[in-house]
Amino acid sequence: MGVQPGMTPDAVHTVMAGQDGVVTLRQALAAGMSSTAVDRRVSSGHWRRLHPGVYLRADRQLTRAARLRAAVFAAGPSAVACGTSAAWWLGLTDRAPEVDAVTIPRARSVTPRQGTRVRRRDLHWADLASVRALPVTDLPLTVLEAAVELRDGAALMDRALQRHTTLAVLEMVHDRNLGRRGTTAAARLLRSAGEGGASEAERMLARLLRAAGLTGWTAHVRSCGYEIDIAFVRARVAVEVDGWAWHRDVARFNNDARRQNALVNAGWHVLRFTWHQLRLDPSSVLAQVIAALATRS
Repeated sequence: MGVQPGMTPDAVHTVMAGQDGVVTLRQALAAGMSSTAVDRRVSSGHWRRLHPGVYLRADRQLTRAARLRAAVFAAGPSAVACGTSAAWWLGLTDRAPEVDAVTIPRARSVTPRQGTRVRRRDLHWADLASVRALPVTDLPLTVLEAAVELRDGAALMDRALQRHTTLAVLEMVHDRNLGRRGTTAAARLLRSAGEGGASEAERMLARLLRAAGLTGWTAHVRSCGYEIDIAFVRARVAVEVDGWAWHRDVARFNNDARRQNALVNAGWHVLRFTWHQLRLDPSSVLAQVIAALATRS
C-alpha cells in the first residue's frame, strides 16, 4: 500500500493502520514527512524502529503479520514473501513459520537478518501478487514451493487443488520455474496428484503390511459386487485406500459410501485410509489395522 505525494504526515498513520502498524521511511517521506520528523517520532517513542527504514507504531504489537511485513519491506524494492511465509499469508496454512521467507531480485543483496531467510531469484511477473498490501508470490507458485517445504505439503497441494487452482495451472507454473530449489520434489507431487494417488496409496499400504510381517491379506478381493483394495478375508477386515481428495467427485464419493455400507452390512470391518495418512503417519495406519484384526480374531 503506497502513500500519495501531498498527503499530510498524519495520513501516514492511516497507512500504518492498513499495514499492521508498519510503515517504511520511503512511505513516510512520500507522505510529506521529513527524515527529521521520522527521527523525532522514533526518539519520542511514538514509533519503534524494526529494521533500517522500517518502523512500527509503539501502540501496536509486533504480531506475526507485522513481523513478516517488516521483513519484506526491509528487503527493499521488488522483495516478496515466498514459500511457507506466503502460504500462511494466503491462508493456505494456519501456522505461521518461525522464519520469514523472502525473495529478492538476483542482482540485489541484503544484509542477513535474524529470523529471515532471503532467496535471490528473478520471478516472472505472472508469479507475483499483492495481498492485503503485501507483495507475495502468487498462489500457484506458493503452493509448489510450500508443498516441498512442509511435512504435510502434499495435503496443502491437495486442498489447493480442491479450492483454489487446477493441476494444469500448477504444471504451467512449475515448468516456468524449472531449476528452483525443490523442483524435483514438486514434480513428484504433481505426478502423484495427476494420477490421483490411489494406486500409489495401495502400494504404500502393501509395503507397510509386509514390513510389519502381517500375513493373511489379499489385494483386490471381490465381495458384495465391489472390489476391496486389501482384504484380510478370514478376519473379515477390509482396508480401503483413497488417493488425493481433489480426484473424488460427488459421484465417486457417493459410490464409495454405498460400497462401504454394503460391506459393513455383509459383516466386514471396514478401515479407510488416505494417501496422506499413509505417507505422513504410517505407524497410526498400521496400529489401526492391527487393532481391527485383534478384535476380529
